[in-house]
Amino acid sequence: MAETTAERSRAASAPAPLPDPARWTCPAPLRDQPRIVMGHGGGGALSAELVEHVFAPAFGGETLSALADSATVTLGGARIAFSTDTFVVRPLFFPGGCIGDLAVNGTVNDLAMSGARPAYLSCGFVLEEGVETSVVGRVAEALGTAARTAGVEVATGDTKVVESGRGDGIYVNTSGIGLVPEGVDIRPQRAEPGDVVIVSGPIGLHGIAVLSLREGLEFGAEIESDCAALPGLVAAMLEITPDLHVLRDPTRGGVAAALGEIAAAAQVGVVVRERALPVPEPVAAACAMLGLDPMYVANEGKLVAFVPRDRADEVLAAMRAHPLGAGATIVGECVTDHPGMVVARTGLGGTRVVDLPVGEQLPRIC
Repeated sequence: MAETTAERSRAASAPAPLPDPARWTCPAPLRDQPRIVMGHGGGGALSAELVEHVFAPAFGGETLSALADSATVTLGGARIAFSTDTFVVRPLFFPGGCIGDLAVNGTVNDLAMSGARPAYLSCGFVLEEGVETSVVGRVAEALGTAARTAGVEVATGDTKVVESGRGDGIYVNTSGIGLVPEGVDIRPQRAEPGDVVIVSGPIGLHGIAVLSLREGLEFGAEIESDCAALPGLVAAMLEITPDLHVLRDPTRGGVAAALGEIAAAAQVGVVVRERALPVPEPVAAACAMLGLDPMYVANEGKLVAFVPRDRADEVLAAMRAHPLGAGATIVGECVTDHPGMVVARTGLGGTRVVDLPVGEQLPRIC
């Protein structure tokens, strides 16, 4: 029997079938989470599961499968790094910066972690109806200033407005592109036993700065975010040797998540000396008071580097000669033991496993 016009109309207007979790790759970890929770945005195990089991199978592609801070692609004979990030920090302004600074520095730092020289950014603003125009102007000014400081140009953008109560004042998305110099191959899979692990300076400042303002907490000394653009520091390191194996900026999930992701990608073991970690006293005091581990607290102006042992001293000296690497410290090494796992040697001589965080200690910090 021929299909009637009414039947065709009903079929066309019927909702699309819902995705079937049974068809997802290794769906089990997500079946216990039928809805998105805050932890899925925390950069830890839940975030990794969401990417691995939902987004990566849906999008496909060899480039995406590398899961680095930025994708490196070849276009017209040039090697280009490409990255995107969305910023939902609350509050919008915090000691040491604001969402505008974060939007620039977070993206140029992702590009720098592949050794690229950042060049251009796009910028998308999602504004909530009712937010003061003066606040939007302050964020835009900060974003423009940060871009000029980082040596990049905001080349294109977009603005959307959502109804009052449907946003959080301002969300910002930035995407960036940059050129990767010839001979540079920096990616998580290149970590290898014998590599020295270097952290570029004091950790935990950004997360604690945002938390202290958000919750009205005082820790005896003002803590400011370390929000900064790192391409200049990376360029100084590459002048010593283009053979840097891995760079990673330890933002969501902190140093612990960065090391865990690298260990898993390269299937190497990582050993960290807890007492070598550069934790500022105010951060240590705040974490002790709140029951937090500084290794899991977010940073926005630091990097973790895996460097061949025979070049580590030279790279460390170059980092310390740069303003953003003055506090650089060797904190550990890659080993053949316990591949895919990070362990910390404690001050008492024992060891503990440093797992990926499941969710997020401090949500909405970037």
